[in-house]
Amino acid sequence: MTAGAESFMQAAARVREARIRPEFRVDEAPAPQRLAPFALALTVESAIDDRDPVSGRFVLLHDPDGVDEWDGDFRAVVFARAALEPDLVADPMLHEVGWSWLVESLAETAAHAVQLGGTVTATAGQSFGSLSDRPRDGFVEIRASWTPAPVGSTPVYDVMERHVEAWIELLRHATGLVPMAPGVRHVQQSQIHPSPVHS
Repeated sequence: MTAGAESFMQAAARVREARIRPEFRVDEAPAPQRLAPFALALTVESAIDDRDPVSGRFVLLHDPDGVDEWDGDFRAVVFARAALEPDLVADPMLHEVGWSWLVESLAETAAHAVQLGGTVTATAGQSFGSLSDRPRDGFVEIRASWTPAPVGSTPVYDVMERHVEAWIELLRHATGLVPMAPGVRHVQQSQIHPSPVHS
């Protein structure tokens, strides 16, 4: 086994140990094959039928040779989409607020990151005529990527679960869920469902 493969396997093991809130169902999914020599992907959806729609994707890329644009050899790429509360749809600061959710999520989970960049997109719908009594509806979409960084002397592949948990926190912010109380565990670990095996 090469050193690159071993580092990725250790990182993937930590990803699968990430704590997932009970409101979300996270599944492993087919990973992109052409972006890096090693990749792992997760998808998320609401685990509660009456919750507003939410979806997202987390992709971990690893190139043992490093990538100049990444400033490292791992890269996290995330996507989050959530329905907006009616009072947020018309908020002129929504894009800035959406980005602050990501920055706060990384800080809350102590997921150290460099080369952070991304976009926040908001879409809103207004009903008219016989449907004019419906409230405005909308969605926010956040796309971002960053390079996971070591925490002190701990190598980055040994703290990779923090970056998945930052993505989950981003979804929490976007869906308006309250933080977990201090000392309360999210759920038992190993709540990331493996991808189905096709024969």
